[in-house]
Amino acid sequence: MRTIARAAAALLVVAIAAPAVTLAQSGYPSRPVTLIVPYGAGGVADVGMRLLGEQLSSRLKQQFVIENRPGAAGIVAAQTGAAAAPDGYTVLMTGNNNAIAAALFKSLPYNVLTDFASVSTASFFDLLIVTGAGSPLKSVADVVAAARASPGKLNIATINPGSTQNLAAELFAGTADIKATIVPFRTSPDMAGAVLRGDVDVAFEFYAAISGLLADHKIVALASTGAARSAYLPDVPTAIESGIKGYEVDSWNGLSVPAATPKAVITTLNEAMTDVIPRPEIQTRSLQMGMAMRASTPEAMTARMHSDIAKWGAVIAKAGIAKRE
Repeated sequence: MRTIARAAAALLVVAIAAPAVTLAQSGYPSRPVTLIVPYGAGGVADVGMRLLGEQLSSRLKQQFVIENRPGAAGIVAAQTGAAAAPDGYTVLMTGNNNAIAAALFKSLPYNVLTDFASVSTASFFDLLIVTGAGSPLKSVADVVAAARASPGKLNIATINPGSTQNLAAELFAGTADIKATIVPFRTSPDMAGAVLRGDVDVAFEFYAAISGLLADHKIVALASTGAARSAYLPDVPTAIESGIKGYEVDSWNGLSVPAATPKAVITTLNEAMTDVIPRPEIQTRSLQMGMAMRASTPEAMTARMHSDIAKWGAVIAKAGIAKRE
């Protein structure tokens, strides 16, 4: 009887493990994979995903097809991704935009923490604090001093309220303990024009949107917002180096799949990303666009999402930004 019981237990273990073993042996992926990007074609995040998709296609021997679904703060793309079959053939670019949306909207048609499983981070983007070439402000210390000398008079330009740029400026003002007027513009070109005209004192923006103006010396970068200096602008100090202790902002993105996707699929995708992201083809091209591409474990990406939802939720509440329907 004891022998029979042991045999039955062994068969039960095999039966439970069978789906995962079958999946692992099925040769995933065996057909093209759709990679949903919540932005239009041609933007820096889209280009980064295309770089990654090309390398994943090579590594996994199946095409990764980019599907652009812009609009509604990434909600349309995320809703599509959450509703996809959990088989690994639809993956979604998620990241900082989803963390902000979770903190900014009263309700969403999905839950980024429970409806998705993380695969790996992909791209990180710090911001630049910039001013016009002829500005008397030559450092972040000058910006802080000017704001404290005339509270509320200093103008900080960003794009739309609730954007990473906008929230980064709000966090900067709070961390530096200054009173400043944050002026949101509809588009990055609108904001850049205001900086060039001297209508605003400083602006927060990503490198890709203003690289031409920096190269032409029409605007000047006072600091970057990451934990370390940017590889593409190594002479520009960080905000932390410039005296704003504890201030760090990196936007980021990565890949997620529907929550019920088998672990074996997530492992396959994670191992592929970990392999291809360090390749020179990705690293060289991404740095030219102001991206630092780094892979992570699924657990680290999930932890980052949790912490950023809390971080931006606190900034939104302190700034008095109304939550959206």
